[in-house]
Amino acid sequence: QVQLVESGGGLVHAGESLKLSCVASGSIDNIPNMYWFRQTPGNQRTLVAVMTTSGVTNYGDSLEGRFTISRDIAKNTVYLQINNLKPEDAATYYCHALVYTVGATRATNYWGQGTQVTVAS
Repeated sequence: QVQLVESGGGLVHAGESLKLSCVASGSIDNIPNMYWFRQTPGNQRTLVAVMTTSGVTNYGDSLEGRFTISRDIAKNTVYLQINNLKPEDAATYYCHALVYTVGATRATNYWGQGTQVTVAS
């Protein structure tokens, strides 16, 4: 079994920065892709960013620039740096990973429990 645990959320003021972390643990062989999604009440989860093991990144619409995803492959950790936070960035941020567990021939999707980001104007 694999667990994803996010941290780093909280209350910030508009214009400030925040860095979210997500650590994957368990019987992990490798994690090809690690993602950040976000969700607000009543809405679907939307992609914030994704990063492959080779360092290829992709960002959700209009997010590149203020959002930066990075990974520590050895620590099975993904980060999301958010700069110049805006009230519309307030959401629950979820970590998602496509994981090959030890001995597996196909990857499995896992989600974290989410970390809340609140932005005061």
